[in-house]
Amino acid sequence: MVKAIVGANWGDEGKGKITDMLAKECDIIVRFQGGSNAGHTIVNDYGKFALHLLPSGVFYNHTTSVIGNGVALNIPYLVKEINSLVEQGVPKPKVLVSDRAQILMPYHILFDEYEEERLGGKSFGSTKSGIAPCYSDKYAKIGFQVNELFDEDTLKEKIENVCEQKNIILKHLYHKPPIDKEELYKTMVEYREMVRPYVCNVSAYLYNAIKEGKNILLEGQLGALKDTDHGIYPMVTSSSTLAAYGAIGAGIAPYEIREIITVVKAYSSAVGAGAFVSELFGDEAESLRKRGGDGGEYGATTGRPRRVGWFDAVATKYGCRIQGATEVALTVLDPLGYLDEIPICVGYEIDGEVTTDFPNTTQLYKAKPVLKKLPGWKCDIRGIKEFDKLPAECQNYVKEIEKEIGVPITMVSNGPGRDDIILRK
Repeated sequence: MVKAIVGANWGDEGKGKITDMLAKECDIIVRFQGGSNAGHTIVNDYGKFALHLLPSGVFYNHTTSVIGNGVALNIPYLVKEINSLVEQGVPKPKVLVSDRAQILMPYHILFDEYEEERLGGKSFGSTKSGIAPCYSDKYAKIGFQVNELFDEDTLKEKIENVCEQKNIILKHLYHKPPIDKEELYKTMVEYREMVRPYVCNVSAYLYNAIKEGKNILLEGQLGALKDTDHGIYPMVTSSSTLAAYGAIGAGIAPYEIREIITVVKAYSSAVGAGAFVSELFGDEAESLRKRGGDGGEYGATTGRPRRVGWFDAVATKYGCRIQGATEVALTVLDPLGYLDEIPICVGYEIDGEVTTDFPNTTQLYKAKPVLKKLPGWKCDIRGIKEFDKLPAECQNYVKEIEKEIGVPITMVSNGPGRDDIILRK
């Protein structure tokens, strides 16, 4: 049985916690896209963790954590993350890395920094983790797959060819020092030894696991609105964040994905630039930001303040549709308990007309939110385990969201801990 867990919004929906919870019943958890540019915050018996490359199921002894071919693999970062868990008392996880995963090269991080610097005020708000340059090289067919580390002659020749192109750009576009080919080769040899214990033909491994009836969870990074094709282009990530890509990024047949759990936030938040229709500003934004998430709405990778806004039903309905959501997990409901009334965005006004369909980016920048106000519940809901024990106003808020997005909400998260969850199945 294969399930996917993905985000409906801009990322930061709380997928890490839900994955950590669902992993208890899984044998294998697969990261199928993205890199170390976004984090999943997990709170469990071992403590509080921000994972960036490892799947969020690494805390169980019975699970195997897989880095799929769709991931932009920062090898030293992965090894550092594994070692960091062990240092904090977590049993060493069993990790497999696809031999077809693209290697995030040291120069990708530099190119990311140089391009943001060149763009200045028109930058994309990159985390400068090298993700866009890595995926650019992948599709330009000048990237390095993990398996290429293990063929000495081919590796040297490819480094020679790639550096010739990169150094022209470094010199004439960015006016920066060239890449030292010998140093790069030495680095790649180091990468080879770092990753050697984990390398696997992941597609074949998963094919056999499916035949054996194993429970597999595909974990996405970021959310639907950051998808390269269907998100708020160009203010998107450089890979597909959709469950459909899970089949490609893991190397399995698309029909194997039977359930798609889409994580939805009870209010909106986003890191980086781009259209954000229900966004709040000033004191109103800061009040929500400070209370939000676990310890506030600040990026797990960057630490930078997230933009926040009211729940956006238009964007979320679209996110659920494009993900193919079969059920929804609603997260971070508890921070909203301070509000007398809670607006939700139920439509967009564009050029004098109201729509409930999420538009393309050109139209999105013209959109103004149409708000519907619901009464708040004015109390702390942490610790409540049954839906009908929630305050009536809180139940109504959840039901209103469910009605707007048209997908059953089967889980409601009302706190940061693994057990702070209400099951509605």
